[in-house]
Amino acid sequence: MLGLQRFAGRIVVQLYRGATYSSNARAASAALATAASNGQGVGSGASEEAEARTVSADATAKKPKITGHMVAAAFESLRSENESSGKSTTNKSSTTPAVNNIDERIVNAKTVNGLLAITENNNAFSRKHALKIVSILAEWSTVNRVKISEFENDTRFLRVCRMLGRTVPKNDTNGKNNGTGGGTNNSSKRISGFRTDDLNTVLGVAGDDEAAKLIASISLPQMVKVMSTLAQRKRRSTPLLRSLAFNISSSSDQLDLKQAADVLYAMSTLNFQDSVLGAKVCADVQTALPKNTERSAVVGSVLTSLGIMRYRDLDILESLTQWLLNNSEICRPQDLSAYFLTSALLNFKSAHLEDVRKKLARSIVREDFTKQSDWLNYVWSLTLLGLVEHSQLESVLSTEFLTKLQSDKAGLTATSKMRLLNLNSYAQLCLSDYKGALLPADCPAYDVPMAHTKSKQVLVNGMLDALKSLLPAVNHMQSSVDSKMGFLIDAVCQFDAKRNPLPLDNQNAEAIKIALMVVDFHDICHGTHRSASGSTNLAFDLLEKSGYQIIPVPHSEFSTSDKLLKRVQYLEAKFKAVVSK
Repeated sequence: MLGLQRFAGRIVVQLYRGATYSSNARAASAALATAASNGQGVGSGASEEAEARTVSADATAKKPKITGHMVAAAFESLRSENESSGKSTTNKSSTTPAVNNIDERIVNAKTVNGLLAITENNNAFSRKHALKIVSILAEWSTVNRVKISEFENDTRFLRVCRMLGRTVPKNDTNGKNNGTGGGTNNSSKRISGFRTDDLNTVLGVAGDDEAAKLIASISLPQMVKVMSTLAQRKRRSTPLLRSLAFNISSSSDQLDLKQAADVLYAMSTLNFQDSVLGAKVCADVQTALPKNTERSAVVGSVLTSLGIMRYRDLDILESLTQWLLNNSEICRPQDLSAYFLTSALLNFKSAHLEDVRKKLARSIVREDFTKQSDWLNYVWSLTLLGLVEHSQLESVLSTEFLTKLQSDKAGLTATSKMRLLNLNSYAQLCLSDYKGALLPADCPAYDVPMAHTKSKQVLVNGMLDALKSLLPAVNHMQSSVDSKMGFLIDAVCQFDAKRNPLPLDNQNAEAIKIALMVVDFHDICHGTHRSASGSTNLAFDLLEKSGYQIIPVPHSEFSTSDKLLKRVQYLEAKFKAVVSK
């Protein structure tokens, strides 16, 4: 009931704000449109972290003070009424039949006149009944069953408004229907404001469960706006997001490309994963994509969101690749950069990779990036895709570039350090004919602090406990090893050909070096086609080139809730498989 009261109270206030509100509504609508179109802008060379996003400022206009006074008055009266009815039951028995009769009449009313007629000459009519009537009128107006102009000047409706808010703001005379068409325009403005406040009602309801119930009553475009506003406000309401995901996914209407981009942006900003919603949005993107022949910004936005969420759907990625190849002449450098970075993060290599190299990769030059870190991210993404050129590698491993990178506003971040170490190791281990610069031994990139998330560290500790039961002594194992390649090795040990563990200080050329790597939720891509992320895949490649046999320990197979014996048996079977090769 609380959600219904808030909903109806806000609608009544909104209808009678007058000309002052109308101008605010127009400003709010314009600001929201601007935020929606600009909020998806992809910064050149978006980084792996979600902070590469710049969230637009909250574009929702502030409500006039009259809202608080009227709604407070209405609900304070209702609260007092409830309290008094709880204290005294003397008249309750006599009024209950009349009240129930009014409730039935409200539910069964089919027309505006039928609803408002209930308010006439009825002593049992209360503020609660007024709320129900306004709520029904609000719903009918939202679905275009009635027009607000049909009842906004009805004296019976004005009475309902006065019951809820005690006072009704005077309308601007310029907004009244004077027979010259002004009334029609004002009515249209009020309808627009009415629906805008619909969204504000959903977002303003104190209880998330109550707000979630209102989602089913609004249109698909309004759902998208609610989701975008949640992202702008950084409000991660799980009940509300789940309700939005369910209703958007269930809608038979298709999202246009802009709406799909807004939904993906909200999901990535709020770190909200939903496989059904993701599939719906990606399918709608594929349908709408061929119709877009003018703007690459929205495509860049879709790509960036997919990368941040680690959402891997090969079909949509291939469709986006084809669109970029077919429309390369209108693509901005930052949108192409977003494509390469997302492809690298999602470990995606197009079936048309050679065309991508010739038509897209070679169209981007260093001068397209204003930040040194963006150029580093671009070179790093080309490396993961196997498209990097020696000259590009040398450009980021040189001392001159390091100096410029440190002078960036963000400085030499931990992410930049790890990617520099990735590239330095790739140049040494994977490019036998590379003759360019390498990072000096005293490079500050080597001082990067590396640590696992709490959830991953729990898995690592569980793996180490099992490993200690397999190895005879402490000197046979080392944990949390800094690879100097931009990542941690969770555990290192070595065996001889007969599967006997060897101490790590034994420099036996025949020893089989093994690296155990825990793969948790954040190390994989999600979506329709799951796989290890590009970063995880690169780490494994570099370890193999360094002479290690790798034992991945995925979170889907290895759990700390399992008994120690089961975990020991799991690792033992892995060791046996590796050594037998």
